[in-house]
Formats: sequence, C-alpha cells, structure tokens
Amino acid sequence: MAWTTTHDLDAFLSVAGGFLRTRPAQHTVLLSVAASLHAGTVTFGGDPPEYGWWRAPDGSTGGAFLRTPPHPVLLSCMPDEAADDLAGVAMTVDRPTPGVNGGRDAARAFAAGWERRTGATARCGMSTRLYRLGELTPPEPVPPGAARPARRADRDLLIDWYEAFGRDTGARMSNNASAVDDRLSYRGLTLWETDRTPVSLAGVTRTVAGMVRVGPVYTPPAHRRRGYAGAVTAAVSRAARDAGAAEVLLFADLADSATNALYQRIGYRAVEDHVQFVFDSGGPA
Repeated sequence: MAWTTTHDLDAFLSVAGGFLRTRPAQHTVLLSVAASLHAGTVTFGGDPPEYGWWRAPDGSTGGAFLRTPPHPVLLSCMPDEAADDLAGVAMTVDRPTPGVNGGRDAARAFAAGWERRTGATARCGMSTRLYRLGELTPPEPVPPGAARPARRADRDLLIDWYEAFGRDTGARMSNNASAVDDRLSYRGLTLWETDRTPVSLAGVTRTVAGMVRVGPVYTPPAHRRRGYAGAVTAAVSRAARDAGAAEVLLFADLADSATNALYQRIGYRAVEDHVQFVFDSGGPA
C-alpha cells in the first residue's frame, strides 16, 4: 500500500482514470480538472500540476489526488489510512500545501494527518453539498429574457463576473482569463439575457465519463432576486441532459440556504458533502 506521484498527466490517467470513472459524481472535480488540463487550454498556476494514486492491498487503485499549485490538494474517495499517508507524502514536496479539498471523510483524515505531522492548524473552510439532477423542474414563473451561449465578444464581461464570483464565494481562480477562454473553447458558458443585456451566468464543465457539472452560477447584485439564476441554471441543466449527459451535477455552499433551496426546487438532489481545510502556519512552507 503506497502512493505513487507524477507530473505526467497521461500516466496518471492511464492508472487512475478507470478508478475515477467508476464514481464520476464523487470524482467530478478531479475528472473535470484533469480534462481541462488534458485539453491544454487552461492554466491553474505557475508550477506544474502533480498527480498521484494509491494502491490497495489487493493491488487495485483505491485512491487518487490532483494538485494544481497554488490551490489545495484535491482528493478522490479513499480510505482514511490512504488520506493520512498522503498527508505525509505532501510534506515531502518542496512547495506550499495551503489546504485540502474533498469528500468530508477523506479531507478530514488528510487534515488530521497534516496537523499531527506538522503542528499546523487545519481550519475548516468552505463546506459544500454535491447535488445530482433528478427530474428537472424549471422555475415558475420564468423571468423575462432567454438563455444564449456566451461568445468571444462577451469575454471581458465574463472575466469581470468570474472575478466577482470569486470575491463573493472565496473560490478564487489564479487565472480567470484562462478559465473563461477554456469554457468559451467548448461553448461551456451561457448567459441569461433580457432586453439584450446579460443579467446572469451559468457554466458547465466538459462531459467526462457521462458527467457534467454546472458552475459557476453568478448574477450581479443589481439583477438578483428576479429569478435569473434559477432560469439560467435550468437552461444549462436541460441542455446538458439533452446532449446526453447521464449525470448533471453541481455544488452549493452549505452556508447559503437560499441557493441550496433553489437547486432543490428545480430538481437537484443531495449526493454527499465536501469540505475544504485551510492550513495555517506551523507546518512546512
């Protein structure tokens, strides 16, 4: 039972890809980030990404991680012992480990292992709930306007909205322009427009293992509480399902009860909770 790490994305996918695809909902973030990196159209930071997989006692792949500095380590489902061992592996890497993000159990086991080994404090950050689309129920009444695919001409607006979304949620990207360009490359951003004015945004990831994840969803403050976010989320959800996605997913911040209620009203059902831990000073830099 041991972790193997690499900077080779193809090697990672050849070993761990099958494992990740067995549970595409639970592994949605790793699958979608890996797909964007494989497409070569998005950058997450200055340092090269790192990947790894864990062998179970029977020799099968039983866990995986992905790290795109300077962002937290992303965890797959894995036994607690694997997550604890990975915290020890992360200590040996000559770069900061700002935190960890994953399913609640794996993230807690990693954070506990990090605290024990380093003396740092693992502070609980954002907690989110993963939802899966059941029967889509578009909001009623439908607000004025209609959905349309975002275009290159919208790029500056989209970058501004990505930055505003990051400020509002704390989920800041290291390169919003790159993230927007990536989504535009496969028509992965949709605007709700009224009177020829964009008023809300919803994005989707690439389809991987039959899975699509909705996000980000953002409405500027001046246009909120008018039903635009629900309408654009329903529009991209329907489009993803019509395009053949077997699973349509999204995350919601557990601290935002209104957003969680909205997604449930339009047909999303809870799958599992995820948590991010932020490592305060005390451990290796």
